[in-house]
Amino acid sequence: MKNLSLMIAGLGLLIAAPSSAFAKTNIFTCAPEWGALAQEIGGEHVDVYTASNANQDIHHMRAKPSLLAAMRKADLVICSGASLEVGWLPILLNKSGGSQVQEGSIGSIMAADYVPLLDVMESADRSMGHVHPEGNPHVHLDPNNVLIVSKVISDRLSQIDTANAGSYSDRQELFNQKWTQAISLWGNEISSLKGQKVVVYHKSWTYLLNWLGMETIASLEPKPGIPPNASHLEKVLQDIQGQNVKGILVAPFENEKGAKWLSEKSNIPIIELPFTVGGNNQSNDLKAMFDDTIKRLKN
Repeated sequence: MKNLSLMIAGLGLLIAAPSSAFAKTNIFTCAPEWGALAQEIGGEHVDVYTASNANQDIHHMRAKPSLLAAMRKADLVICSGASLEVGWLPILLNKSGGSQVQEGSIGSIMAADYVPLLDVMESADRSMGHVHPEGNPHVHLDPNNVLIVSKVISDRLSQIDTANAGSYSDRQELFNQKWTQAISLWGNEISSLKGQKVVVYHKSWTYLLNWLGMETIASLEPKPGIPPNASHLEKVLQDIQGQNVKGILVAPFENEKGAKWLSEKSNIPIIELPFTVGGNNQSNDLKAMFDDTIKRLKN
């Protein structure tokens, strides 16, 4: 009888005890690429919330109640940084983020802090449009940067959730092997793209084109963040004459009106690239996103 009482008491303690040993680490990610990468490294030990989707321009998001609720639960926040999310992320952090996820804390990862940045500016002002003086923030479009950030995520998860540190390390090592092999295979596929010229809507593609060795001839935006107007499009049309431009690159969330006008006038095809995970039906993970991007550019 005494043993039965002890068993019942022990069972009661198990039920009443916090389930921290089984709780998952809550990760708040600003964009689908970081959500996909966090899931790759975290596996079954994490719950990943992604604040945006591939059809949203992350520059212009708002701090909605649903995002505040998700931030309140976050143990780790992963975003691009370099001021990309400056219009809404600080509001979320100030209103509902815990001390562990504030910028500079263990639970904060800004990808731009860990990779070589392009388009760094010594100074900037509002007359230049929506620029990022720290550097271009769209770092995920170079697969080498994805590999760097994967290690940062693994290390940080291991510090936050020490019980599963071995799992995070193993998953990152496996990802490293697969991703390094993929980069090598892509290197053989993209050789024919080197030196080819394109027009872009916005300077979203800087890291991708730098990796591919392709050249941006013009942007449809007269200034970053300023929609195309008739006079600027006419100028772009004049500037690209005789340049052998291969395509006009647009993302799923960008208005194609200006691109269609230029395409009709110049007979240059519009190439809609996925930009991030979920950008089209073929891009359901990070590798598929790069596979599809390369396929579309080559075709």
